[in-house]
Amino acid sequence: MGKIDQVFRRWRCASEIVMRRAATGSLQAAPRTATSIPMIRDLASPTRFMSLSGRLLPWVAGPAAALLGAGLYMVWFTAPADYQQGETVKIMYLHVPAAWLSLFFYMIMTSSALGTLVWRHPLADVSQKAAAPIGAAFTLICLVTGSLWGKPMWGTYWQWDARLTSMLVMLLIYLGILALWRAIEEPNRAARAVSILTLVGAVNVPIVKFSVDWWNTLHQPASVFRLGGPTIHVSMLVPLLVMAAAFTLIGVALHLSGMRTEILRRRVRTLTILEAERLDAQAA
Repeated sequence: MGKIDQVFRRWRCASEIVMRRAATGSLQAAPRTATSIPMIRDLASPTRFMSLSGRLLPWVAGPAAALLGAGLYMVWFTAPADYQQGETVKIMYLHVPAAWLSLFFYMIMTSSALGTLVWRHPLADVSQKAAAPIGAAFTLICLVTGSLWGKPMWGTYWQWDARLTSMLVMLLIYLGILALWRAIEEPNRAARAVSILTLVGAVNVPIVKFSVDWWNTLHQPASVFRLGGPTIHVSMLVPLLVMAAAFTLIGVALHLSGMRTEILRRRVRTLTILEAERLDAQAA
């Protein structure tokens, strides 16, 4: 894989230089990037990442499965029903972790967008592309479970509440990012365009988080992470935290797997381009 990784890096750098020269007509040297620093270059190596992530994945997936099993057991057999909501309160154990992770993965994408635009980290756009469908899936789970929970509580599946509306906007932003990735074939151009869109969409993250504080909404305010401490009884809080930990580890495992798949896909694309160039040279 080391030789393929070197080819991958050379192709990436060459394509960036060609695009920069085509856009500016300049033959100036490329600016210093994060990969010109030896230590960061080693950490940014796709081959090194593939090796480390391959060893790390079992240690993430195993605890994720164990926590998920323990969490589901606690939800079904030990977590009590709410005195007002009854058994429907157990939707919370899927809804709340999904809501947290929808924001968590968007923050990963925002950090990756900065890594692409500012530090030009070679794995930043890979991380961003792998995180987008995971974040979109958790956002969809959040909206669906919230609607199912809202029907018996509010009498309707949907209300144009500030929290619900901002979460719907979050899903649309995720879908827009996924569509933009597919609309631009060249990886470097797609990464820059998606990074700009991601940073613009990051404005919605604090709106989602503080919507219940800024506006009068049907959605209840924060009850776990708050200055005065959690307002949920410990018999409900413990299963919720276990499920949140399980969802987080599942998300991390999916993210690592997605990054590994994207790196392999780009290596195949790079080798295909090089082989096509070799055949063209032979034909000429």
